[in-house]
Amino acid sequence: MKQVLINKEPVELYKILKFEGVRTSGAEAKKAVADGFVKLNGELETQKRKKIVAGDIIEIDGESYQIQLED
Repeated sequence: MKQVLINKEPVELYKILKFEGVRTSGAEAKKAVADGFVKLNGELETQKRKKIVAGDIIEIDGESYQIQLED
């Protein structure tokens, strides 16, 4: 599982996918979420602007990303 550090919370789901390079643009990230390719904490998530906080786990393309707040 990959660790993703954020410096503030919450962060919108599609932004994490974009900034981590999972998708190359915000539009592609939003489409991936809307099309049902993303799980959040084990549940299918289709809200592009879902607020993500430390402790959340995002799954996409067979990879898992755990969100952590920077110290």
